[in-house]
Amino acid sequence: MTSTWRLDSPTQTLVLASEGQLPSVIYWGALLPSSEDLSALYAMSKLDVTGGMLDTVPPLTICPVAGDSFPGHAGLSLRDAQGKRLLLDFAQVDVSQVASLLKINARDAISGVTYTASFAADSGTGVITARAAIASEHPVIIEHFSAPVLPAPQQADEMIDFAGKWIGEFQAVTTPWQAGIRLRNTPTGRSGHEQFPGLYLPETGAQNTHGSVYALHYGWAGGNCMIAEELPDGRRQIQFGPATGSITRAVTSFETAPLYLAYSNAGMNGCAISFQRHVRDRIITWPRRNRPVHYNCWEAIYFDHDLATLSEIATRAAALGAERFVLDDGWFGKRDDDTSSLGDWVLDRRKWPDGLTPLITHVKSLGMGFGLWFEPEMVNPDSDLYRSHPEWALGRADQILGRQQMVLDMARADVRGYLSDLIADVLAHHEIEYIKWDHNRVLPANDVAQTEGVYALMDRLRANFPDVEIESCSSGGGRMDYGILERTQRVWLSDSNDAIERQRIQHNAALFLPASVTGSHVGPRHCHTSGRTLNMSLRAWTAAQRHLGFEMDPRELNDAEAETLTKVTHWWKSNRDWMLEGDIHRLDAPDPEITAEIQIARDGQDFVCFIAKIANFKQVLPRPIRLTGLVPNATYEVSLINAADPSSASPPSRGDCALNAGDVTLSGAALMQLGLTLPCSFPETIFVVQGKRLDLIKL
Repeated sequence: MTSTWRLDSPTQTLVLASEGQLPSVIYWGALLPSSEDLSALYAMSKLDVTGGMLDTVPPLTICPVAGDSFPGHAGLSLRDAQGKRLLLDFAQVDVSQVASLLKINARDAISGVTYTASFAADSGTGVITARAAIASEHPVIIEHFSAPVLPAPQQADEMIDFAGKWIGEFQAVTTPWQAGIRLRNTPTGRSGHEQFPGLYLPETGAQNTHGSVYALHYGWAGGNCMIAEELPDGRRQIQFGPATGSITRAVTSFETAPLYLAYSNAGMNGCAISFQRHVRDRIITWPRRNRPVHYNCWEAIYFDHDLATLSEIATRAAALGAERFVLDDGWFGKRDDDTSSLGDWVLDRRKWPDGLTPLITHVKSLGMGFGLWFEPEMVNPDSDLYRSHPEWALGRADQILGRQQMVLDMARADVRGYLSDLIADVLAHHEIEYIKWDHNRVLPANDVAQTEGVYALMDRLRANFPDVEIESCSSGGGRMDYGILERTQRVWLSDSNDAIERQRIQHNAALFLPASVTGSHVGPRHCHTSGRTLNMSLRAWTAAQRHLGFEMDPRELNDAEAETLTKVTHWWKSNRDWMLEGDIHRLDAPDPEITAEIQIARDGQDFVCFIAKIANFKQVLPRPIRLTGLVPNATYEVSLINAADPSSASPPSRGDCALNAGDVTLSGAALMQLGLTLPCSFPETIFVVQGKRLDLIKL
């Protein structure tokens, strides 16, 4: 007897079916009619049998296992405590559904292993969240465990996942579908620059603004494993779970992190917007939803802390429009460089004889809040903590160091207690509203217990200090998954403040992250990570695309730069309420030298386009940029708002470009079909075009 179940969100339908075994996902895609005959759908999904095959096609269930003759990678591989491989048979299956929540329970009678899975559809964001768990009567060793397994689209030619490095995060990697496995397994113990746990599956011809696209994100801050496999019979499966080998202890229970699913028939932007809204409206817990303009002092002073200097810098930052001052690394222990004192979270009285209160008082008098840098998970061998407790560090004593540091064993309750007590003491005795939580070294060995310990420490601090925001910084963008975002309110996307590199990173990160949680700062005129010198217009407007901040020495600014930055900051403050609650749509730019996006308010009344020209075109003139997401039969007034930036390069525009002449009023249909015709410009230039919806017109 066949049983079927369906889940619907506003953007997608998921249908599962079973003939007594674990269910399989037989349909994932565009919304089906409510009257759809699921039995007929199941019948249509069944595959034929021909020569050279098994007598029946083994089902691609939500957890295929060895022993079922499944011709691909198993979703669960277990051994007993003696190391014997378990061949599981989940024959006892019970499925229940209440509204938009589907729960599946299955048991293997011989081993005593129980498997459970759940699927929950969100009626607001459109995202479906899937989890899997096992429980065993006896300890078992987990070699591999995937969240519920999904089929991949047969009409796709390629997949897109994301690699990266320090100051080069979110590099899209396009891989053709072909027989066999694309396996990405993270050994570093964090979600990492190297492998962001996300995957986009565009059907052939899909782009940002059109076409059928599937997307997945595994919300886990530790090492992860992704498997995208084309089976010998042509079927395709997707698995996400903890990194293989990272569950280092025999267990009697384990649950995967959530696997977030999105589908869109309106291009990659549809999936991106579902993810952006889900992060902002479901995952983040906000102590304060408004987003103050940041000033971070790191690239101004590094470890050279001095009250008079920092007070002067704070005064200048406030005059530019900053609303929060963040004191970075160097305030504790004997921290004069990056070789010592991590773990010694007590004030350095050499630098701060009267404590942090004088600086905080000055910062507060300027109308700014105060934030402080920590790196709780790390320890320097040259520290009082390591000298007292060398056994608290992970790995061998002679291991290769990273940034002169080792990693504390966060699985230990005494380590978490020590850190919680010291951090809590700093927070309790100072007016601190924000923590920049850094993580500058990968683990010497992968272990899920480390991430679980980090979660526990963050949860404890947040329970005791619910009004303190936390930013996840992991040598830049090394840990910005949805698991860490359940406990933080912001991610530091990259240590690169190079606006050109930021354009690419921000563009790709928008596939998963909303503007409201994505920190982006105006860096120094001369970028220390790239060696480039960039004009203030490009630097400031690039930062204004996300959660705006400054991270340069404001004393270096000339009058023109200060004027531009102040103007951009004022504009951002005037528009942030709708921007940070709105949606980021990536635009399909016909010139590869252009990176472009449109941010649209949730009510559709306002939008802004950021169009960055990184290099010279191969042809003479810029091609028009088509907009997206507008109402075709509405009129919009659009204007180029940054043409007169005093620090921008003199434009080589000599003709009658409409955007140079003033406001232009066009229909949404025209803006999405003809697009914006840009003025001619030099490279390293950005155009900011703001739009306002006026009224509906008859087409």
